[in-house]
Amino acid sequence: MATTVNDIYTQYSQVLTGYLNGFTAASRQSAEDLLQETMIRVWRHWDDLPTEPERIRRWLFVVARNVGIDAIRRTRARPVGVELIDAFPSSNADDITDTVVALESLKAALGSLSLMHQRILTELYFEGRSTHEAAQRLGVPVGTVKSRAFYALQSLRRSMAGPDNERPRTGRPASRPRR
Repeated sequence: MATTVNDIYTQYSQVLTGYLNGFTAASRQSAEDLLQETMIRVWRHWDDLPTEPERIRRWLFVVARNVGIDAIRRTRARPVGVELIDAFPSSNADDITDTVVALESLKAALGSLSLMHQRILTELYFEGRSTHEAAQRLGVPVGTVKSRAFYALQSLRRSMAGPDNERPRTGRPASRPRR
């Protein structure tokens, strides 16, 4: 049984990329983008991952198929344009730079979370524990682990979006004084 998203990626990325290539008119870059979207969805729905290896494979292909169909729908909804990214060969140095920048941004965002939220995310996503296992280790109910994980991810997303993309938490404008 795969214990982390990294294990799933390592074990299934090649076969999923080949499958997703069929949705992209043989564009390797687009297939890799769809693979990344698939892995994000796997991460977001980690609790739905089956435990048996054959069921894991089927589940991953269903998720990948849904990602592929969504991509086709998006392209049909938008006017046809020229994709410049496919016109120029990509270099591995740019990919490494992007990865390093993304990791540093993620580290900074994680550091901005409360210790409680950091601990929940560490248990669930970095240690690969289920919600039940995390609840036992932390000594809290499963529902508490789920709600804390929800709010931790919400805070992480806001933090990753940066201050320019954050919206006020209330319906009022931030500058309006209270009476």
